[in-house]
Amino acid sequence: MSSQKNLLRMFKTPSMPSLLSNQEIAEKISNTLIDSGLKLFKTTKKVQSLLSYLNPQITHLVLSNPHLPPHSCLAFFNFLQENHSLITHKPDLQDHVILISRLYQARKFAAMKNMLNCMVTGSCTFCPSSIISLVDKSEPSFVAKFCDMLFRVYSDNRLFDDAFRVYNYVESNGLAIEERSCFVLLLALKKCDMAELCLSFFHRMVDSGTIGVTVHSLTLVIDGLCKRREIENAKLLVDEMKSKGIVKPNVFTYNTMLNAYIEQKDYSGVDDILSLMEKDQVVHNVTTYTLLIEWYASLGKIKDAEKIFDEMYAKNIVPDVYVYTSIISWNCRFGNIKRAFALFDELTGRGILPNAHTYGALISGVCKAGQMEAAEILVNEMQSKGIALNQVIFNTIMDGYCKIGMMDEALRLQDIMESKGFKSDVFSYNIIGSGLCKLNRYEEAKRLLMTMVEKGVAPNIVSFTTLMDICCKEGNIAEAERFFRDMEKKGERPNTISYNSIIDGFSKEGKMKEAHKLKNEMESKGLIPDVYTYTSLIHGECIAGRVDEAMKLFNEMCRRGITANVVTYTAVISGLSKEGRDDDAFRLYDEMMKMGLTPDDRVYASLVSSLHKTRT
Repeated sequence: MSSQKNLLRMFKTPSMPSLLSNQEIAEKISNTLIDSGLKLFKTTKKVQSLLSYLNPQITHLVLSNPHLPPHSCLAFFNFLQENHSLITHKPDLQDHVILISRLYQARKFAAMKNMLNCMVTGSCTFCPSSIISLVDKSEPSFVAKFCDMLFRVYSDNRLFDDAFRVYNYVESNGLAIEERSCFVLLLALKKCDMAELCLSFFHRMVDSGTIGVTVHSLTLVIDGLCKRREIENAKLLVDEMKSKGIVKPNVFTYNTMLNAYIEQKDYSGVDDILSLMEKDQVVHNVTTYTLLIEWYASLGKIKDAEKIFDEMYAKNIVPDVYVYTSIISWNCRFGNIKRAFALFDELTGRGILPNAHTYGALISGVCKAGQMEAAEILVNEMQSKGIALNQVIFNTIMDGYCKIGMMDEALRLQDIMESKGFKSDVFSYNIIGSGLCKLNRYEEAKRLLMTMVEKGVAPNIVSFTTLMDICCKEGNIAEAERFFRDMEKKGERPNTISYNSIIDGFSKEGKMKEAHKLKNEMESKGLIPDVYTYTSLIHGECIAGRVDEAMKLFNEMCRRGITANVVTYTAVISGLSKEGRDDDAFRLYDEMMKMGLTPDDRVYASLVSSLHKTRT
């Protein structure tokens, strides 16, 4: 209290501000800050009046005062920035630099970086050359730290041109930017998909001779190249860095390239990376094994995936929950439910906590197998362990119920899902719509999908295809075609299944010209007709009595390496039989039997009919 009275007494000197020099006013402000902080500036009018005489020189003197602690300087600076009603003078560039210098001396680097960030992104931004010019003659260690931090701030804010200007200054003055700051720029460039600039700057780092390039920077650049599918360039860069002895790739570098080759399904590329890892004695980690398990399983080689899994144990690498979830998921996809549960028991036995994805994989497996009671048990177990159900799991179980025709259960589950705050998405609607169609409840399915649109859920290609299929089954080919064209207008590119649906509809209506036109259209878009496309067309031609056209399509399909199925053979045998061409019909029957296809009653009926026609 006495110090405040003394300060107030000091301010009572007659006509004080007008008679005092800038130095004296700066001293009074500094002393006030030292003794009372900002309190008097905020509450005492006589002290506040002193601020009206502030000018750039006074501010510089206050901030430069060695007796004023850096935290007080920072508080005063912020006060000037925030109280525009009291102060007309705002801190200028030199004020910023003076304060940054004080913060540097106090080793308050976080505050220093915040100041630089304000300079770069604030309402009054300053160009790099102006900023650097004020520190150019300062102590070299401060200049180096200042420029390094300024470079990082520009990089963080993706002001790449300014960052490069700072780097050029540093390089030309024999200073150095820290490697970790260079990493910040590389990361920002990669996030902006500027791979070429990222690679170019990496080479500048290497060529500088002053930056100790780390494997982290190398791996980041490699990842950027791989994401642009430039894996060969990535390999060349790794080879260059190794051969020059600059930096050796580690397991993360190799995993990045391995993942890129796996995504491209490049068999030789995967083998090359594995060979390089072995040659460089780079030990596989959990990520490597996870990638390899996914790789072999995706190729249908579940046994090889299991071998990789076993190899982990042999090398004392303990699989984590993600590895277990991966191998469990793939076993479920291949229908190895028993093995999946054995792995799940092994996981829990090792004290590893399963997550929602682990349970989701098992639930998906049992639902596909029609074991809905098992799915319910897993759901209850999840909830008892405090693992929340997600929308994917709800949709998976609904799909399971729909596949076995338990629509009431599926609809009940949809209500439960929505009561828990989840909104039915396009997948939910598609699942239920498809389930209703399987039970021939087409009108309900159509109404459901139309309601979906009314609720603001955009239909996807599956929704449109289901609607088209319903219309075709109802004989409303015009509406089916309208849905088909609407799908294209709304940005959903039709796939082979979509085309097959509408082609089948036209074929059954006997509109073969339109059906063939759609086949040509799909091929022009790069889509390859499959067995269902040809079967629909063959069936349509046979119904129209153009069996020779049907046989041309059948032969074309075979030339393309598309294997006919039971329905295809049935359609063409039926067509041949109706024309009394029993030799051709029986030849195809023999061919069908050699392929291991089991004819149904329609085939036998057609063949018997052809024999009757031949005899008559």
